[in-house]
Amino acid sequence: MSGRKPRSVANPLESAITTPSERILKECHSLYVDSENGLVKIAGSLGVRLLPPRKKIIVMIMGNHSAGKSSFINWYVEEHIQTTGVAIETQGFTFITSGRKRESLTGNATLHLYPHFRPLLDFKGVMDYLCAEISTSKQKKFSLVTFVDTPGLVDGDMIYPFNVNNAITWLGEQSDLIFVFFDPMGQALCKRTLDIVEKLSEKCGDKLMFYLSKADEAGRETDRQRVMMQIVQELCRRPGLNKCGFEMPTIYIPNPQKPSRCVNQIDSVCQTIEKTINQAVQRTLDQLEKDCDLICSTIQSKLQQDRADAVYNRSVRLHSFLCGALGVLLPVLFILSFIVNTFSREQLADLCGEGPAQTLSVVSGIVLFFWDWIPEDGQVVCVIIFGAFCYLLLHLAKYFSGRGNKTLTKKEKRTMAEYSDYVQDVVKSKKGKLYDWYLQQCAAECDL
Repeated sequence: MSGRKPRSVANPLESAITTPSERILKECHSLYVDSENGLVKIAGSLGVRLLPPRKKIIVMIMGNHSAGKSSFINWYVEEHIQTTGVAIETQGFTFITSGRKRESLTGNATLHLYPHFRPLLDFKGVMDYLCAEISTSKQKKFSLVTFVDTPGLVDGDMIYPFNVNNAITWLGEQSDLIFVFFDPMGQALCKRTLDIVEKLSEKCGDKLMFYLSKADEAGRETDRQRVMMQIVQELCRRPGLNKCGFEMPTIYIPNPQKPSRCVNQIDSVCQTIEKTINQAVQRTLDQLEKDCDLICSTIQSKLQQDRADAVYNRSVRLHSFLCGALGVLLPVLFILSFIVNTFSREQLADLCGEGPAQTLSVVSGIVLFFWDWIPEDGQVVCVIIFGAFCYLLLHLAKYFSGRGNKTLTKKEKRTMAEYSDYVQDVVKSKKGKLYDWYLQQCAAECDL
């Protein structure tokens, strides 16, 4: 047996306490993915595609190498997960998330854990530089956060094994927050970093948050101010980043053994994450209501369309019946008229009774009247035209019989009604309770 010591964790899973936000997100997620009555399954049966909400927010951290990205993650999780150092320690993308067991996943397993990131396969070479670290830590709001640690960015002759600019840009678009770390040690104005930030600013500028990391290593306050001015000036030179209200808090990892007079605003990073989590909870609850309304409206429209189809089918069947009846009845009457004409009135009365005999005599007389009215040399042509007309009626009967729309069966209509009742009575009711419970955590009782 190996003498290697097991990796320590911040706290065991059993001691973790589920937060209100975590519970709400999990409850909403279960309403979507339930195997029997999940909204995804119900919507799929109606031809509507729904995506279940994520149970965690995605926070991507980017910056030049040795900017303190991995150190911040280790500090937030309160566990040594990511390797830190001056060298380029992170060469690929690492997803750091909380789970039931401390585990490290490779690229393929990572994409199974995060299937919505599967488009990363389109970036050649990324698969070999993709991994995930699962921790049992529940510190701060880590149970509701998935961090994405990105490769350290450098200029010059550094060759990455994949298109790092496009990969980071795509990941940023999928994230809820993008933290850009600038360090004061000479690499803050990395052109590659600024190029990616500018591109991200065009598509998702509201997610970008800028921080001066390792601020305690910048020397005196005047040195820090000079570094920040240089960074701000470089950012403002780029049209996509020249915006009002620009902020760049100074942060560093607190170390009791190394006190510093520099203002540390690292707590504001935690507050930003918590605020985004709360916004994600509200968005999830709002989206849940919209999806419920979408399902109910789809069911109503399908039932309404089914009723319209039923009326249309009755009309089509009537047309088909009339054409078919005429197509059969007319030639029968034509032939029957000649047969009836061979019998006397007394013989007809003896065969079928006085009333029917009189009716047959009248019909036969009308047909024979028109037949005698037709010249003899034109009678064959009239028979052909009459036969073609009867054939056309039969063809129309067949045409109308195939024009009916497919309607719902009684079982399908009953299932739709049950789905509608379930969404209205169960899911919407659950959503209302979750919203009330969420508001109780953040609002005064007198405001509710």
